Amino acid sequence: MPAIVGAIKINSIGNSSVMNVGDVFQIAPITTAKTFAGAGSFNTGNGTRIFNNQSVTNSYDVDTIDSVNIGNA
Repeated sequence: MPAIVGAIKINSIGNSSVMNVGDVFQIAPITTAKTFAGAGSFNTGNGTRIFNNQSVTNSYDVDTIDSVNIGNA
């Protein structure tokens, strides 16, 4: 079924973003990422208080391929 789309204003699109207008069957990612972060790294909000007595992030990664991204067009 066709989609009728009105006016669109796009301020910015990041490198790994997906922008879709109208009908879509499948949206597959074309990038993958691996993030290392310590305790309390992704906490957001007003008045957040974090108490970490000891925070250690072990990032020793010996394998070469973590997220295979073959077959995504």
